[in-house]
Amino acid sequence: MTVLKTSMRNFLAHKGRMALSAVAVLLSVAFVCGTLVFTDTMNTTFDKLFAATSSDVTVSAKKSSDTGETTSGNGKPPVMPAAVLDEVQGVRGVKSAEGTVFSTSVTVVDADKDSLSPSSGAPTIVGNWNSNDARTMEITSGAAPRNADQIMVDADTADKHGLKLGDELGVITAVGTHRAKISGFADFTVTNPGAAMFYLDTETAQRTLVGETGVYTNVNVTAESGVTDDRLKKDVSAALDGAYKVQTAQEVADANAEEVGDFMGVLKYAMLGFAGIAFLVGIFLIINTFSMLVAQRTREIGLMRAIGSSRKQVNRSVLVEALLLGVVGSVLGVAAGVGLAVGLMKLMGQMGMELSTDDLTIAWTTPVLGLVLGVVVTVLAAYLPARRAGRISPMAALRDAGTPADAKAGVVRAVLGLLLTGAGGYALYLATAADRASDGSLWLGLGVVASLIGFVVVGPVLAAGVVRVLSVVLLRAFGPVGRMAERNALRNPRRTGATGAALMIGLALVACLSVVGSSMVASATDQLDKTVGTDFIIQNDQTQPITEQAVRAVKSVDGLERVTEYKILDADLITPDGERSKNETINAADPSYAEDVRTKTVAGDLADAYRPDSMSVFEGFAEEHGIKIGSPVKVDFKDGTTATLTVRAITSDEVVVDKGAMYASITTVAKYVPAEDMPLDILVFATAKEGQQEAAYQALKTALHDFPQYQVRDQTDYKEALKDQVGQLLNMIYGLLGLAIIVAILGVVNTLALSVVERTREIGLMRAIGLSRRQLRRMIRLESVVIALFGALLGLGLGMVWGATAQQLLALEGLKVLDIPWPTIGGVFVGSAFVGLFAALIPAFRAGRMNVLNAIATD
Repeated sequence: MTVLKTSMRNFLAHKGRMALSAVAVLLSVAFVCGTLVFTDTMNTTFDKLFAATSSDVTVSAKKSSDTGETTSGNGKPPVMPAAVLDEVQGVRGVKSAEGTVFSTSVTVVDADKDSLSPSSGAPTIVGNWNSNDARTMEITSGAAPRNADQIMVDADTADKHGLKLGDELGVITAVGTHRAKISGFADFTVTNPGAAMFYLDTETAQRTLVGETGVYTNVNVTAESGVTDDRLKKDVSAALDGAYKVQTAQEVADANAEEVGDFMGVLKYAMLGFAGIAFLVGIFLIINTFSMLVAQRTREIGLMRAIGSSRKQVNRSVLVEALLLGVVGSVLGVAAGVGLAVGLMKLMGQMGMELSTDDLTIAWTTPVLGLVLGVVVTVLAAYLPARRAGRISPMAALRDAGTPADAKAGVVRAVLGLLLTGAGGYALYLATAADRASDGSLWLGLGVVASLIGFVVVGPVLAAGVVRVLSVVLLRAFGPVGRMAERNALRNPRRTGATGAALMIGLALVACLSVVGSSMVASATDQLDKTVGTDFIIQNDQTQPITEQAVRAVKSVDGLERVTEYKILDADLITPDGERSKNETINAADPSYAEDVRTKTVAGDLADAYRPDSMSVFEGFAEEHGIKIGSPVKVDFKDGTTATLTVRAITSDEVVVDKGAMYASITTVAKYVPAEDMPLDILVFATAKEGQQEAAYQALKTALHDFPQYQVRDQTDYKEALKDQVGQLLNMIYGLLGLAIIVAILGVVNTLALSVVERTREIGLMRAIGLSRRQLRRMIRLESVVIALFGALLGLGLGMVWGATAQQLLALEGLKVLDIPWPTIGGVFVGSAFVGLFAALIPAFRAGRMNVLNAIATD
């Protein structure tokens, strides 16, 4: 009880100093709990959606997916004849059955030819209005479509694009473009999944999406009362003789949930990973806080020991303070995490996915995990300072002497840090020497962990040298004030090292990812310059195929020398060694593709692969199956028959564009795949006649004005798009790493604030002999800047080494250009100086307000 009272008294006495440490715990716990609540809520939302939209039993074509996805390579959904509906309606136990037709391989445009597809990447769905949709949507204005001239739109899409009743829309599909006027709006009665929904009458939907009537993509079946879904599925399957896919509502919901769960799982663990980094950074803050509090209470601890307190009691007193800090920070963090999850839901709403707080899901494990993590991390971080406090002898404490083992501990720390850093460096060297990226990645991971821990451990040793160098460059110009700031930073190297290490971790990751991202863009750009010989690339960024109408529009452009079509087909390959390689991809293109993309070969000429009944394979596949030039390979096309093709070229694995591709000509493939099953192009290449590039570029954009879903890019545009994609990914990662950097900034603030308290008497004496308030504030700011730059220098240096090592592994995959983004590195370094200035504002202000006489009188 005495220990608890003492701990409570100390905790409340230093509540201001504990606040920033509590904020660090709060932020880390909030990120963990917010991630869990957000992902659990998303899963609950989609589970309800899938349960609401699934009929008791669903019948679909064999080629359709388990999730009900209705796209296919030819741009049309897989369908079944309307006669299936009649057969299903006659099955025992069927209360009702309804045929539906839907497709997601569509684009809908307004009167100005602007796409109405969601910017979030959610699908655009066009289908017939049916009773299953009426369960989850309510017509709020106008009426459902009754003829070919009418279309109904979901209310969210209408609001987003300012659509009104009577506005004309165009539905672009593989069949053609259908135009209709808005007849009504339907609002979601469940959570809007973010999709854009458009409804036609049944016959118009069939003609628009499939090109023929009398077919359906699905038959939705409702069971009679007392008939289970499993029983109904069995009876329907028997009646259809297994010719079609039959699923219960639970099976459809599970398939959809699994697909969403894969994405949510990646998002969840990525965000938790960044929360873990923030926890790691927070550990340094807590260690520093308790180390300084213990140091400031050295005489108090000595008195406690002198009147009979044991080492265990002193140790326990500090740990109880940490426990209180962890509990307070964690409880607030759990509450903040729920708020963060709600904020993320609002953000998703801005992106088009309306998530209701009615579905907010807080599993009992979430607050428990947040509390356990916060408390355990805080107590573990405080263990070393607590142990150090317990080891102080009463007499040494009463005369403010340090522990006799400090010097020895410093030597042990230095040796251990150097050994870990050396081990990490050697692991990174082994990563660069690996022959395969998969082997090198293991060494890279070990090297990153070992070198990071090594730098953290050896930080106090490095602080003495690095701070002196930085001081010569930056602080000496400020005269005596700069020298005092230098001495303050060097006074306690362990403290400076720990404070700098917190910032080092976040900046090391920033530097590493910057180098990797910049090198990827530079390597891809270099490969494009070397391999792409065409002027223009036409594609859809959402990977939708390019319709035949759009291809014809491209070919009609004057000023083009050639147009190359490019398709992808799935096939099983039976190699000369007798093995069957399943689910391989055949890249079918016009023979001019060999000119458009100059792919390196290790045997044969790629142009020969486009001869009749010929193909190419890539180097690794050829080595694995003993394939040589002239070897026959049986190609069993999924949507066609089996062909025997002769290998005419073997492409190198040291490429980036189409790495691992196997080529054949469209003419060859067309012999074995029926025209109705031939996939649409996923890319179209166009090359202008000499000197007509600019005119052809503008003409292509004009020709595709009616097809806004496709982008026309020249090589400059393509490089910029690639750079933007990598940049967007890096910016998202930087944003998540920002949490760790915020915690690191709190660490700098806390260290300086406690340092000011620790030096109260010294500050009073300096003020008494003539140091002005402005000089005092400047001294503290300069100390903060040099500590921040120390951490930045270590972090950026370490991160660039990690990034360069990772690039060497990427070089094994063809990305051979190492590019150091010096503007980014320099900007981060300069930004770290401003971080130091910002972190010192409050401590410097408080120091400047000290009363000189009271400060001198402080004991």
